[in-house]
Amino acid sequence: MEWFTAPDYWLSRLVLQRGLAALYLVAFLVAVRQFRPLLGEHGLLPVPRYLARVPFKESPSLFHAHYSDRFFAGCAWAGCAVSAALLAGADSLLPLWAAILLWLVPWALYLSIVNVGQTWYAFGWETLLLEVGFLAAFLGNDEVAPPVVVLFLLRWVLFRVEFGAGLIKLRGDACWRKLTCLDYHHETQPMPGPLSWFFHHLPKPLHRVEVAANHFTQLVVPVLLFTPQPIASAAAALMIVTQLWLVLSGNFAWLNWITIVLALSALRLPAQAPAVPAAPLWYEVLVLALGVVLLALSSRPVMNMVSRRQVMNRSFDPLRLVNTYGAFGSVSRHRYEVVIEGTDDERPSEDGDWRAYEFCGKPGDPRRWPRQFAPYHLRLDWLMWFAALSPAYAGEWFGRLVEKLLEDDRDTLRLLRSSPFPPGAPPRFIRARLFRYRFTTWRELRETGACWERTYVRDYLRPTRLSGSR
Repeated sequence: MEWFTAPDYWLSRLVLQRGLAALYLVAFLVAVRQFRPLLGEHGLLPVPRYLARVPFKESPSLFHAHYSDRFFAGCAWAGCAVSAALLAGADSLLPLWAAILLWLVPWALYLSIVNVGQTWYAFGWETLLLEVGFLAAFLGNDEVAPPVVVLFLLRWVLFRVEFGAGLIKLRGDACWRKLTCLDYHHETQPMPGPLSWFFHHLPKPLHRVEVAANHFTQLVVPVLLFTPQPIASAAAALMIVTQLWLVLSGNFAWLNWITIVLALSALRLPAQAPAVPAAPLWYEVLVLALGVVLLALSSRPVMNMVSRRQVMNRSFDPLRLVNTYGAFGSVSRHRYEVVIEGTDDERPSEDGDWRAYEFCGKPGDPRRWPRQFAPYHLRLDWLMWFAALSPAYAGEWFGRLVEKLLEDDRDTLRLLRSSPFPPGAPPRFIRARLFRYRFTTWRELRETGACWERTYVRDYLRPTRLSGSR
């Protein structure tokens, strides 16, 4: 079938696959470094406890067959190795069928992690990585030109990512309709970046332009992905520019980067296509069958997207093949942070010697400037942002986190930027207090050197210690 392939997209496919492999590598490195204190046998939300109550059919994972921290680490490191091999182009050295299988390895390994990851992995970019990763396995390698059906399915994912996000904004917070959300968002987003302070202080008329441009990019431009070239390429390029703007303004793990990777499916890069043989019949049948299945599975995400009760970031099948996406249907007007403090005092008092634990990414010390971490994902820092919105978000794990700090647990402490207590000498008591944070003004920054100003709100957790402790 001559229409089956699109040779002009061979360079776009190459860049897309290498970019995706790089993001897989980041995701597996995050798992290697963070799983033990978060999900390990003695973690905040242990995987074995989750496996005991959730059957395989609801959450398919290799770990239903066997779990140990060592096995989890082996799977995560294997994902790193395969991702690095794909980044280096190992799939181009293999027969087409073997390349497909090689691409399915990181997908299966990461699916196994996400499906037992619980709240630590309940982010839209996890399912987005899986959905794109599954499709990328069928893009082929140097033996065949990129198949039109898979390129279309990738654009369909991109359409749902952007259009779904645009709809949920219009249906959600009124500030999106009033074009005022960016008066708050740069300050109140989960994890500000090094330029967020400056974005927040842009003139308000420019913030209005930003919101209007966002609506145009998410509600109009996605439709153009399915138009002829060069319009589709122009639409994809505009999406890439928008995502790079978001990369500069905050830390959203790999959400922006994988959206950029997705946009390459519609971006026809100028290059001379190499001569390749026609696609084998088995490959054509496989890809066409894949297209039929995934379009059938798209019915529920589409129904959700057009529903007035649209939900964000939901999977409708246990393999997470077709999902619904969205972000910031509501925007916080004020920023709250939970500050965890410890003391060695025998009797804790309000004015005692309380010392704060510092997290890697979330605001703490008002003088500490935010850093760039994305595409790396600081899972505990993100969940601490949700915990500040409501204790209900942290009910499963916050008490356990405090216990780990009182126990001087080394794995848990590695998730933090710094501990105010030397190794082997944990505090007697720990408390948590809720503060309201705001970006300082230009004048305050010059006078104090602090980028944040904070105000005490209330106690989040009264002073507590381990039962039977000294």
